[in-house]
Amino acid sequence: MALEIDGIVHCEDGVSRCFWCTDDALYRAYHDREWGFPQRDDTRLFEKLCLEGFQAGLSWLTILRKRENFRRAFDGFDMEAVARFTPRKVDALLGDAGIVRHRGKIESAIHNARRACELVEERGSLAEYLWSFEPALTERPERMTLDVLRKLTESASSRALSKDLKRRGWTFVGPTTMYALMQAMGLVNDHLEGCDLRVKAQRARRS
Repeated sequence: MALEIDGIVHCEDGVSRCFWCTDDALYRAYHDREWGFPQRDDTRLFEKLCLEGFQAGLSWLTILRKRENFRRAFDGFDMEAVARFTPRKVDALLGDAGIVRHRGKIESAIHNARRACELVEERGSLAEYLWSFEPALTERPERMTLDVLRKLTESASSRALSKDLKRRGWTFVGPTTMYALMQAMGLVNDHLEGCDLRVKAQRARRS
């Protein structure tokens, strides 16, 4: 592999990708099929919300490698099931080496599941709520370059989403974490200019 332009790697399979995913096959698959692509399934969105919270202070690749273990441990991220988790279940999760064993983050995921159920009752779906924070075109950079991406750790929309979730009682939902969620669920398309998947993500959003 060789860097041909800033932040773009031309890979051995002929695909040009964002620099951050090219050293690991699991990361490449995530980049090519999920990151930046629109997601509207409530269960997958709740999963992303939880995992972004678990990621705080860690690399996303660490979380990605543990994702199947998280899915097993958290009942597939069925929010209604997670909302029923008991203190005994928390203790069991703290003994599960396959996930991130952080009491605060585990308890936050359960707490947020209860808040998510309330939100679905109010708004009809988690997707309906989250997509209402889609940023206006005027908020987005004209070109997604490497320099722009490195500086773009939060936005007006991620701050608004974070503020509203905190008002509703959610935890581990700071504006930087919410911007990462927006990237992951395709609320924004932050594939770099020159990345072949940027165009595919744009097409997916239009469709």
